[in-house]
Amino acid sequence: MLLKQIILKSIKMNKFLLVLLFSTAIVQAQIVLEPDSTGVVKSNDSLMVQQVMQRDTLKPFKRYKAEGVSAVVGEYVILDSDIDKAYVEMQSQGISIEDITRCQLMGKLMEDKLYAHQAKQDSILVPDAEINGMIDQQMQYMISELGSEEKVAAYYRKDNIAQLRSELFEANKSIKLARMMQDKVIEKVEVTPEEVRTFFFSIPEEERPVFSAEIEISQIVVDPEISQQAVDEVIAKLNAMRADIIDNGASFSTKAVLYSKDPGSASKGGLYTGVKRDSPWAKEFKDQAFSLLEGEISEPFETEFGYHILYVEKIRGQEVDVRHILMFPEVSQQSIDEAQKKIEDIKSKIEAGEITFAEAARENSDDKETRNNGGQLINPITFDTKFDLTKMDPTLSAQVYNLKEGEVSKVFTDRDRTGKSSLKILTVTKKYPEHKADYAKDFERIKQLALREKQIKVINKWQNEKIKDTYISINQDYQDCDFAGNWMKK
Repeated sequence: MLLKQIILKSIKMNKFLLVLLFSTAIVQAQIVLEPDSTGVVKSNDSLMVQQVMQRDTLKPFKRYKAEGVSAVVGEYVILDSDIDKAYVEMQSQGISIEDITRCQLMGKLMEDKLYAHQAKQDSILVPDAEINGMIDQQMQYMISELGSEEKVAAYYRKDNIAQLRSELFEANKSIKLARMMQDKVIEKVEVTPEEVRTFFFSIPEEERPVFSAEIEISQIVVDPEISQQAVDEVIAKLNAMRADIIDNGASFSTKAVLYSKDPGSASKGGLYTGVKRDSPWAKEFKDQAFSLLEGEISEPFETEFGYHILYVEKIRGQEVDVRHILMFPEVSQQSIDEAQKKIEDIKSKIEAGEITFAEAARENSDDKETRNNGGQLINPITFDTKFDLTKMDPTLSAQVYNLKEGEVSKVFTDRDRTGKSSLKILTVTKKYPEHKADYAKDFERIKQLALREKQIKVINKWQNEKIKDTYISINQDYQDCDFAGNWMKK
Protein backbone atom coordinates (compact mmCIF):
# COMPACT_ATOMS: atom_id res chain seq x y z
CA MET A 1 0.00 0.00 0.00
CA LEU A 2 1.41 3.41 -0.92
CA LEU A 3 1.97 5.90 1.86
CA LYS A 4 -0.41 8.35 0.23
CA GLN A 5 -3.17 5.77 0.33
CA ILE A 6 -2.51 5.17 4.00
CA ILE A 7 -2.72 8.88 4.74
CA LEU A 8 -5.86 9.41 2.66
CA LYS A 9 -7.48 6.49 4.43
CA SER A 10 -6.51 8.01 7.78
CA ILE A 11 -8.20 11.29 6.81
CA LYS A 12 -11.42 9.45 6.05
CA MET A 13 -11.18 7.74 9.40
CA ASN A 14 -10.97 10.84 11.61
CA LYS A 15 -14.58 10.66 12.72
CA PHE A 16 -14.44 6.93 13.18
CA LEU A 17 -11.35 7.13 15.39
CA LEU A 18 -13.52 7.98 18.40
CA VAL A 19 -15.57 4.88 17.71
CA LEU A 20 -12.38 2.81 17.76
CA LEU A 21 -11.27 4.20 21.08
CA PHE A 22 -14.58 4.06 22.88
CA SER A 23 -17.01 1.82 21.04
CA THR A 24 -16.61 -1.31 23.14
CA ALA A 25 -17.07 0.59 26.38
CA ILE A 26 -19.91 2.64 24.91
CA VAL A 27 -21.72 -0.40 23.62
CA GLN A 28 -21.42 -2.52 26.73
CA ALA A 29 -21.49 0.13 29.44
CA GLN A 30 -22.69 3.35 27.73
CA ILE A 31 -19.61 5.06 29.11
CA VAL A 32 -17.18 7.39 27.37
CA LEU A 33 -13.82 7.01 29.10
CA GLU A 34 -11.63 10.11 29.34
CA PRO A 35 -8.29 9.93 27.50
CA ASP A 36 -5.16 10.78 29.37
CA SER A 37 -3.91 14.27 29.54
CA THR A 38 -1.64 13.85 26.59
CA GLY A 39 -4.43 12.55 24.40
CA VAL A 40 -2.29 9.58 23.46
CA VAL A 41 -3.70 7.19 20.89
CA LYS A 42 -1.57 4.07 20.61
CA SER A 43 -0.52 2.76 17.24
CA ASN A 44 -2.34 -0.53 17.83
CA ASP A 45 -5.61 1.40 17.93
CA SER A 46 -4.78 2.92 14.55
CA LEU A 47 -4.19 -0.57 13.18
CA MET A 48 -7.63 -1.64 14.28
CA VAL A 49 -9.20 1.39 12.62
CA GLN A 50 -7.46 0.81 9.32
CA GLN A 51 -8.71 -2.76 9.17
CA VAL A 52 -12.39 -1.85 9.46
CA MET A 53 -12.58 1.30 7.41
CA GLN A 54 -13.44 -0.08 4.01
CA ARG A 55 -16.42 1.84 2.72
CA ASP A 56 -19.79 0.23 2.32
CA THR A 57 -23.13 1.34 1.07
CA LEU A 58 -25.41 0.34 3.95
CA LYS A 59 -26.59 3.56 5.63
CA PRO A 60 -27.37 3.95 9.35
CA PHE A 61 -30.91 2.86 10.20
CA LYS A 62 -33.20 5.74 11.13
CA ARG A 63 -35.06 3.68 13.72
CA TYR A 64 -34.33 1.30 16.57
CA LYS A 65 -34.77 -2.37 15.90
CA ALA A 66 -36.34 -4.82 18.29
CA GLU A 67 -33.82 -6.59 20.47
CA GLY A 68 -32.15 -9.38 18.54
CA VAL A 69 -28.84 -10.95 17.71
CA SER A 70 -26.85 -9.24 14.96
CA ALA A 71 -23.86 -11.55 15.12
CA VAL A 72 -22.16 -14.25 17.13
CA VAL A 73 -18.36 -14.50 17.26
CA GLY A 74 -17.19 -17.53 19.17
CA GLU A 75 -18.78 -17.25 22.59
CA TYR A 76 -19.60 -13.54 22.21
CA VAL A 77 -22.96 -12.14 21.10
CA ILE A 78 -23.48 -8.75 19.42
CA LEU A 79 -27.01 -7.38 19.72
CA ASP A 80 -28.85 -4.92 17.50
CA SER A 81 -29.18 -2.68 20.52
CA ASP A 82 -25.41 -2.64 20.97
CA ILE A 83 -25.05 -0.77 17.70
CA ASP A 84 -28.06 1.45 18.44
CA LYS A 85 -26.56 2.39 21.80
CA ALA A 86 -23.28 3.31 20.13
CA TYR A 87 -25.08 5.74 17.83
CA VAL A 88 -27.07 7.28 20.68
CA GLU A 89 -23.97 7.71 22.82
CA MET A 90 -21.96 9.27 19.99
CA GLN A 91 -24.76 11.76 19.34
CA SER A 92 -24.97 12.62 23.03
CA GLN A 93 -21.26 13.43 22.90
CA GLY A 94 -21.72 15.72 19.90
CA ILE A 95 -20.10 13.30 17.43
CA SER A 96 -21.55 13.35 13.94
CA ILE A 97 -22.76 9.91 12.84
CA GLU A 98 -23.58 10.98 9.30
CA ASP A 99 -20.69 9.06 7.71
CA ILE A 100 -20.56 6.15 10.17
CA THR A 101 -22.52 3.13 9.00
CA ARG A 102 -23.87 0.21 10.94
CA CYS A 103 -21.61 -2.00 8.86
CA GLN A 104 -18.54 -0.15 10.14
CA LEU A 105 -19.67 -0.45 13.75
CA MET A 106 -20.52 -4.10 13.24
CA GLY A 107 -17.10 -4.79 11.72
CA LYS A 108 -15.36 -3.10 14.64
CA LEU A 109 -17.40 -5.00 17.23
CA MET A 110 -16.78 -8.34 15.51
CA GLU A 111 -13.04 -7.67 15.44
CA ASP A 112 -13.06 -6.88 19.17
CA LYS A 113 -14.95 -10.07 19.92
CA LEU A 114 -12.63 -12.14 17.72
CA TYR A 115 -9.59 -10.82 19.59
CA ALA A 116 -11.23 -11.45 22.98
CA HIS A 117 -12.37 -14.94 21.94
CA GLN A 118 -8.93 -15.89 20.67
CA ALA A 119 -7.29 -14.45 23.78
CA LYS A 120 -9.28 -16.92 25.86
CA GLN A 121 -8.34 -19.75 23.49
CA ASP A 122 -4.68 -18.82 23.95
CA SER A 123 -5.13 -18.68 27.75
CA ILE A 124 -4.38 -14.97 27.94
CA LEU A 125 -5.61 -13.92 31.36
CA VAL A 126 -6.48 -10.55 32.81
CA PRO A 127 -6.59 -10.56 36.62
CA ASP A 128 -9.89 -9.30 38.00
CA ALA A 129 -7.94 -7.08 40.38
CA GLU A 130 -6.37 -5.26 37.44
CA ILE A 131 -9.78 -4.61 35.87
CA ASN A 132 -11.16 -3.46 39.21
CA GLY A 133 -8.24 -1.05 39.52
CA MET A 134 -9.07 0.42 36.11
CA ILE A 135 -12.72 0.77 37.12
CA ASP A 136 -11.73 2.51 40.36
CA GLN A 137 -9.81 5.11 38.39
CA GLN A 138 -12.70 5.59 35.96
CA MET A 139 -15.17 5.93 38.82
CA GLN A 140 -12.94 8.42 40.61
CA TYR A 141 -12.83 10.59 37.52
CA MET A 142 -16.59 10.39 36.93
CA ILE A 143 -17.38 11.16 40.56
CA SER A 144 -15.01 14.12 40.51
CA GLU A 145 -16.85 15.41 37.42
CA LEU A 146 -20.44 14.75 38.56
CA GLY A 147 -20.17 14.99 42.35
CA SER A 148 -21.36 11.65 43.76
CA GLU A 149 -21.90 7.96 43.00
CA GLU A 150 -25.65 8.51 42.86
CA LYS A 151 -25.29 11.25 40.24
CA VAL A 152 -22.96 9.08 38.17
CA ALA A 153 -25.42 6.17 38.20
CA ALA A 154 -28.29 8.48 37.28
CA TYR A 155 -26.32 10.15 34.48
CA TYR A 156 -25.61 6.79 32.84
CA ARG A 157 -29.18 5.60 33.40
CA LYS A 158 -28.31 2.81 35.82
CA ASP A 159 -30.34 1.78 38.88
CA ASN A 160 -27.30 1.89 41.13
CA ILE A 161 -23.53 2.18 41.10
CA ALA A 162 -23.08 -1.60 41.46
CA GLN A 163 -24.89 -2.16 38.16
CA LEU A 164 -22.68 0.40 36.45
CA ARG A 165 -19.51 -1.17 37.87
CA SER A 166 -20.64 -4.61 36.68
CA GLU A 167 -21.15 -3.41 33.11
CA LEU A 168 -17.88 -1.48 33.21
CA PHE A 169 -16.11 -4.62 34.35
CA GLU A 170 -17.25 -6.64 31.33
CA ALA A 171 -16.49 -3.78 28.93
CA ASN A 172 -13.00 -3.18 30.31
CA LYS A 173 -12.15 -6.87 30.38
CA SER A 174 -13.19 -7.32 26.75
CA ILE A 175 -11.15 -4.28 25.68
CA LYS A 176 -8.10 -5.45 27.63
CA LEU A 177 -8.25 -8.97 26.20
CA ALA A 178 -8.57 -7.61 22.67
CA ARG A 179 -5.57 -5.32 23.08
CA MET A 180 -3.43 -8.02 24.65
CA MET A 181 -4.28 -10.40 21.83
CA GLN A 182 -3.44 -7.85 19.16
CA ASP A 183 -0.18 -6.98 20.93
CA LYS A 184 0.71 -10.67 20.91
CA VAL A 185 0.00 -10.94 17.17
CA ILE A 186 2.33 -8.08 16.25
CA GLU A 187 4.92 -8.29 19.04
CA LYS A 188 7.59 -9.81 16.80
CA VAL A 189 6.91 -7.69 13.71
CA GLU A 190 9.94 -5.58 12.80
CA VAL A 191 11.22 -3.76 9.72
CA THR A 192 14.77 -3.74 8.45
CA PRO A 193 16.49 -0.61 7.10
CA GLU A 194 16.19 -2.12 3.63
CA GLU A 195 12.44 -2.60 4.06
CA VAL A 196 12.11 1.03 5.13
CA ARG A 197 14.11 2.14 2.11
CA THR A 198 12.02 0.02 -0.26
CA PHE A 199 8.80 1.32 1.32
CA PHE A 200 9.81 4.96 0.94
CA PHE A 201 11.19 4.85 -2.59
CA SER A 202 8.18 2.89 -3.83
CA ILE A 203 6.13 6.04 -3.26
CA PRO A 204 6.13 8.42 -6.25
CA GLU A 205 7.83 11.67 -5.30
CA GLU A 206 4.72 13.75 -5.93
CA GLU A 207 2.77 11.53 -3.54
CA ARG A 208 5.17 11.65 -0.60
CA PRO A 209 3.62 13.14 2.55
CA VAL A 210 4.20 16.59 3.96
CA PHE A 211 5.21 16.45 7.61
CA SER A 212 3.86 19.08 9.98
CA ALA A 213 5.97 21.82 11.55
CA GLU A 214 7.67 20.80 14.80
CA ILE A 215 9.38 22.60 17.65
CA GLU A 216 11.64 21.80 20.61
CA ILE A 217 10.80 23.50 23.91
CA SER A 218 12.60 24.15 27.18
CA GLN A 219 11.24 25.48 30.45
CA ILE A 220 12.32 26.87 33.81
CA VAL A 221 9.97 26.32 36.75
CA VAL A 222 10.03 28.15 40.08
CA ASP A 223 7.84 26.91 42.93
CA PRO A 224 6.80 29.39 45.64
CA GLU A 225 8.45 28.32 48.87
CA ILE A 226 6.23 26.71 51.48
CA SER A 227 7.10 27.92 54.95
CA GLN A 228 7.68 25.51 57.82
CA GLN A 229 4.92 27.31 59.69
CA ALA A 230 2.41 26.39 56.94
CA VAL A 231 3.59 22.76 57.04
CA ASP A 232 3.29 22.65 60.83
CA GLU A 233 -0.25 24.04 60.65
CA VAL A 234 -1.39 21.32 58.23
CA ILE A 235 0.20 18.56 60.31
CA ALA A 236 -1.48 19.98 63.43
CA LYS A 237 -4.89 19.92 61.72
CA LEU A 238 -4.41 16.31 60.63
CA ASN A 239 -3.28 15.30 64.12
CA ALA A 240 -6.35 16.97 65.61
CA MET A 241 -8.62 15.06 63.22
CA ARG A 242 -6.85 11.80 64.02
CA ALA A 243 -7.23 12.37 67.77
CA ASP A 244 -10.93 13.22 67.39
CA ILE A 245 -11.52 9.99 65.48
CA ILE A 246 -9.53 7.78 67.88
CA ASP A 247 -10.53 9.41 71.19
CA ASN A 248 -14.06 10.57 70.47
CA GLY A 249 -15.28 8.15 67.82
CA ALA A 250 -15.67 10.82 65.14
CA SER A 251 -16.27 9.59 61.60
CA PHE A 252 -13.18 9.40 59.37
CA SER A 253 -15.46 9.32 56.33
CA THR A 254 -17.29 12.50 57.34
CA LYS A 255 -14.06 14.37 57.95
CA ALA A 256 -12.77 13.28 54.53
CA VAL A 257 -15.91 14.62 52.87
CA LEU A 258 -15.58 17.93 54.73
CA TYR A 259 -11.83 18.54 54.64
CA SER A 260 -9.96 16.34 52.14
CA LYS A 261 -8.55 18.11 49.09
CA ASP A 262 -8.46 14.95 46.97
CA PRO A 263 -11.16 15.42 44.28
CA GLY A 264 -11.08 11.73 43.40
CA SER A 265 -12.09 10.43 46.83
CA ALA A 266 -13.39 13.24 49.06
CA SER A 267 -17.02 12.80 47.98
CA LYS A 268 -16.96 9.12 48.98
CA GLY A 269 -15.33 9.63 52.34
CA GLY A 270 -11.74 9.32 51.12
CA LEU A 271 -12.27 5.70 50.03
CA TYR A 272 -9.95 3.83 47.67
CA THR A 273 -10.53 0.10 47.25
CA GLY A 274 -8.24 -2.64 46.01
CA VAL A 275 -4.90 -0.92 46.70
CA LYS A 276 -2.06 -3.33 45.85
CA ARG A 277 1.69 -3.18 46.40
CA ASP A 278 2.26 -2.72 42.67
CA SER A 279 -0.54 -0.16 42.24
CA PRO A 280 0.46 3.22 40.77
CA TRP A 281 0.24 5.03 44.10
CA ALA A 282 2.94 7.09 45.78
CA LYS A 283 5.43 4.86 47.63
CA GLU A 284 4.77 6.60 50.95
CA PHE A 285 1.03 6.03 50.53
CA LYS A 286 1.49 2.28 49.89
CA ASP A 287 3.99 1.99 52.77
CA GLN A 288 1.34 3.28 55.16
CA ALA A 289 -1.45 1.18 53.63
CA PHE A 290 0.48 -2.06 54.10
CA SER A 291 2.09 -1.31 57.47
CA LEU A 292 -1.12 -0.73 59.42
CA LEU A 293 -3.56 -3.24 60.84
CA GLU A 294 -7.23 -3.20 59.92
CA GLY A 295 -8.89 -0.29 61.74
CA GLU A 296 -5.67 1.62 62.42
CA ILE A 297 -5.03 5.24 61.43
CA SER A 298 -1.60 6.49 60.38
CA GLU A 299 0.30 9.45 61.69
CA PRO A 300 0.40 12.38 59.22
CA PHE A 301 2.79 11.65 56.34
CA GLU A 302 3.93 13.44 53.21
CA THR A 303 3.76 12.49 49.52
CA GLU A 304 4.36 14.54 46.40
CA PHE A 305 0.66 15.52 46.53
CA GLY A 306 0.60 16.90 50.07
CA TYR A 307 0.05 15.63 53.61
CA HIS A 308 -2.21 12.72 54.56
CA ILE A 309 -3.63 10.58 57.29
CA LEU A 310 -4.73 7.10 56.22
CA TYR A 311 -7.22 4.62 57.66
CA VAL A 312 -7.12 0.92 56.76
CA GLU A 313 -10.74 -0.12 56.40
CA LYS A 314 -10.37 -3.68 55.09
CA ILE A 315 -7.51 -6.10 54.37
CA ARG A 316 -8.35 -8.61 51.64
CA GLY A 317 -5.37 -10.85 51.01
CA GLN A 318 -2.88 -8.83 48.98
CA GLU A 319 -5.24 -5.89 48.64
CA VAL A 320 -6.44 -3.27 51.10
CA ASP A 321 -9.32 -0.83 51.14
CA VAL A 322 -8.29 2.50 52.63
CA ARG A 323 -9.64 5.94 53.35
CA HIS A 324 -7.43 9.00 53.46
CA ILE A 325 -7.60 12.72 54.05
CA LEU A 326 -5.34 14.92 51.93
CA MET A 327 -4.39 18.47 52.85
CA PHE A 328 -1.66 20.77 51.66
CA PRO A 329 -0.03 23.86 53.16
CA GLU A 330 -1.22 27.29 52.18
CA VAL A 331 1.28 29.31 50.16
CA SER A 332 1.61 32.86 51.45
CA GLN A 333 1.37 35.85 49.16
CA GLN A 334 4.89 36.77 50.24
CA SER A 335 6.20 33.44 48.90
CA ILE A 336 4.36 33.97 45.62
CA ASP A 337 5.81 37.47 45.29
CA GLU A 338 9.33 36.19 46.00
CA ALA A 339 8.97 33.43 43.39
CA GLN A 340 7.68 35.98 40.88
CA LYS A 341 10.70 38.23 41.48
CA LYS A 342 13.10 35.27 41.20
CA ILE A 343 11.79 34.09 37.84
CA GLU A 344 11.60 37.66 36.47
CA ASP A 345 15.29 38.12 37.41
CA ILE A 346 16.19 34.83 35.66
CA LYS A 347 14.31 35.93 32.55
CA SER A 348 16.10 39.31 32.52
CA LYS A 349 19.54 37.68 32.81
CA ILE A 350 18.80 35.29 29.93
CA GLU A 351 17.55 38.12 27.72
CA ALA A 352 20.61 40.22 28.60
CA GLY A 353 22.92 37.37 27.55
CA GLU A 354 24.39 36.94 31.02
CA ILE A 355 23.42 33.25 31.11
CA THR A 356 21.95 30.78 28.64
CA PHE A 357 18.47 29.36 29.11
CA ALA A 358 19.90 25.85 29.59
CA GLU A 359 22.41 27.06 32.23
CA ALA A 360 19.67 28.94 34.07
CA ALA A 361 17.45 25.84 34.05
CA ARG A 362 20.19 23.65 35.52
CA GLU A 363 20.93 26.19 38.27
CA ASN A 364 17.43 27.43 39.13
CA SER A 365 14.59 25.25 37.88
CA ASP A 366 12.53 23.39 40.47
CA ASP A 367 11.27 20.84 37.92
CA LYS A 368 13.29 17.70 38.61
CA GLU A 369 12.33 15.97 35.36
CA THR A 370 13.72 18.68 33.06
CA ARG A 371 16.29 20.56 35.15
CA ASN A 372 19.29 18.33 34.39
CA ASN A 373 18.55 18.48 30.64
CA GLY A 374 18.67 22.24 30.58
CA GLY A 375 14.90 22.43 30.84
CA GLN A 376 14.30 20.35 27.69
CA LEU A 377 10.74 19.00 27.49
CA ILE A 378 10.11 15.45 26.30
CA ASN A 379 7.10 14.72 24.10
CA PRO A 380 4.94 12.27 26.11
CA ILE A 381 3.61 10.69 22.90
CA THR A 382 6.80 10.08 20.95
CA PHE A 383 9.30 10.27 23.86
CA ASP A 384 11.64 12.48 21.83
CA THR A 385 12.19 16.24 22.02
CA LYS A 386 10.06 17.29 19.03
CA PHE A 387 6.45 18.47 19.33
CA ASP A 388 4.09 18.50 16.36
CA LEU A 389 2.35 21.89 16.49
CA THR A 390 -0.93 20.32 15.35
CA LYS A 391 -0.93 17.68 18.12
CA MET A 392 0.37 19.54 21.15
CA ASP A 393 -1.42 20.06 24.42
CA PRO A 394 -3.59 23.15 23.72
CA THR A 395 -2.38 25.06 26.77
CA LEU A 396 1.30 24.49 25.99
CA SER A 397 0.72 25.26 22.32
CA ALA A 398 -0.87 28.62 23.14
CA GLN A 399 2.08 29.51 25.39
CA VAL A 400 4.75 28.94 22.72
CA TYR A 401 2.93 29.29 19.41
CA ASN A 402 4.09 32.85 18.63
CA LEU A 403 7.59 32.55 20.09
CA LYS A 404 10.55 32.93 17.78
CA GLU A 405 13.48 30.54 18.06
CA GLY A 406 15.47 31.52 21.18
CA GLU A 407 12.84 33.98 22.44
CA VAL A 408 11.81 33.74 26.11
CA SER A 409 8.11 33.71 26.98
CA LYS A 410 6.36 35.82 29.56
CA VAL A 411 5.90 34.30 33.02
CA PHE A 412 3.04 31.79 33.23
CA THR A 413 1.32 30.36 36.31
CA ASP A 414 0.53 26.64 36.34
CA ARG A 415 -1.65 24.79 38.84
CA ASP A 416 -1.61 21.05 39.47
CA ARG A 417 -4.56 18.88 40.53
CA THR A 418 -4.12 19.83 44.19
CA GLY A 419 -4.23 23.54 43.43
CA LYS A 420 -0.51 24.03 44.00
CA SER A 421 0.87 26.91 41.91
CA SER A 422 4.19 27.21 40.13
CA LEU A 423 5.69 29.87 37.86
CA LYS A 424 7.46 29.11 34.60
CA ILE A 425 9.06 30.59 31.52
CA LEU A 426 9.49 28.80 28.19
CA THR A 427 11.63 29.08 25.11
CA VAL A 428 11.59 27.49 21.67
CA THR A 429 15.07 26.04 21.22
CA LYS A 430 14.54 24.79 17.67
CA LYS A 431 11.92 25.06 14.92
CA TYR A 432 11.44 22.55 12.14
CA PRO A 433 9.29 23.93 9.29
CA GLU A 434 6.64 21.95 7.47
CA HIS A 435 8.30 19.92 4.73
CA LYS A 436 7.92 17.08 2.30
CA ALA A 437 9.18 13.75 3.64
CA ASP A 438 12.94 13.37 3.31
CA TYR A 439 14.44 9.87 3.65
CA ALA A 440 17.52 10.97 5.59
CA LYS A 441 15.95 13.64 7.82
CA ASP A 442 12.70 11.80 8.53
CA PHE A 443 13.95 8.22 8.70
CA GLU A 444 12.31 7.46 12.08
CA ARG A 445 8.91 8.75 10.95
CA ILE A 446 9.14 6.80 7.71
CA LYS A 447 10.22 3.71 9.63
CA GLN A 448 7.08 3.92 11.78
CA LEU A 449 4.87 4.15 8.68
CA ALA A 450 6.62 1.16 7.12
CA LEU A 451 6.26 -0.80 10.35
CA ARG A 452 2.58 0.09 10.57
CA GLU A 453 1.91 -1.14 7.07
CA LYS A 454 3.70 -4.42 7.80
CA GLN A 455 1.77 -4.84 11.06
CA ILE A 456 -1.51 -4.27 9.24
CA LYS A 457 -0.69 -7.04 6.79
CA VAL A 458 0.16 -9.42 9.64
CA ILE A 459 -3.04 -8.51 11.49
CA ASN A 460 -5.18 -9.02 8.38
CA LYS A 461 -3.61 -12.40 7.70
CA TRP A 462 -4.08 -13.50 11.32
CA GLN A 463 -7.66 -12.26 11.38
CA ASN A 464 -8.71 -14.14 8.26
CA GLU A 465 -7.04 -17.34 9.51
CA LYS A 466 -8.85 -17.14 12.84
CA ILE A 467 -12.17 -16.34 11.19
CA LYS A 468 -11.93 -19.68 9.39
CA ASP A 469 -11.51 -21.52 12.70
CA THR A 470 -14.10 -19.57 14.70
CA TYR A 471 -17.85 -19.95 14.80
CA ILE A 472 -19.26 -16.87 13.06
CA SER A 473 -22.95 -16.16 12.53
CA ILE A 474 -24.11 -12.87 10.99
CA ASN A 475 -27.73 -11.74 10.75
CA GLN A 476 -29.11 -11.35 7.24
CA ASP A 477 -29.43 -7.58 7.77
CA TYR A 478 -25.63 -7.38 7.47
CA GLN A 479 -25.07 -9.86 4.66
CA ASP A 480 -24.48 -7.05 2.14
CA CYS A 481 -21.82 -5.28 4.21
CA ASP A 482 -18.41 -4.94 2.61
CA PHE A 483 -16.36 -5.92 5.67
CA ALA A 484 -12.57 -5.65 5.62
CA GLY A 485 -12.19 -9.23 6.86
CA ASN A 486 -13.65 -12.37 5.38
CA TRP A 487 -16.45 -12.50 7.93
CA MET A 488 -18.84 -14.13 5.46
CA LYS A 489 -16.30 -16.95 4.90
CA LYS A 490 -16.75 -16.72 1.17
